[in-house]
Amino acid sequence: MDARRTIVLVDDLRSFVDGHSAEVARTSAAGIELLDRYRHRRLDELWLDHDLGGDDTIWPVVEVLERTAFDKRPFDIGVINVHSANPAGAAKIAQVLRHWGYRVRVASGFTAVGYLDGPA
Repeated sequence: MDARRTIVLVDDLRSFVDGHSAEVARTSAAGIELLDRYRHRRLDELWLDHDLGGDDTIWPVVEVLERTAFDKRPFDIGVINVHSANPAGAAKIAQVLRHWGYRVRVASGFTAVGYLDGPA
C-alpha cells in the first residue's frame, strides 16, 4: 500500500481490516467536514456506506458531491467505492454520482472493509 495515497472512509461501524490507512468519518456531518479538508486536494479513494446509524445516511455527503459538480467544481476523487450492505441504496448512490461524472464502483461485500471486533 502506498502511504501517500489519500483514502477517506465514511461508515458508522466498519473500518479497513486489511491494513488500508484511511481517515474515517462515522457520521454524515463528520464525512462532510473531512471532505472539506480535501476540497482543493486530490483524494485517491472515497469509501461510502449508505446507512450511518439511526436516521443518518450518506445522502448529505452525496449532496455535497452533487452540488460541487453542478457548480462545475467537482472534487478531485480517483474513485468512489460504495460498500453499503443496502443494495438499493448503493445502486442509487452510484447512479447519482455517475450522473455527475464521478468514477464509482459498487464494492458491496468487499472483505477489506469490516468490523474490527466482529459484527455489532
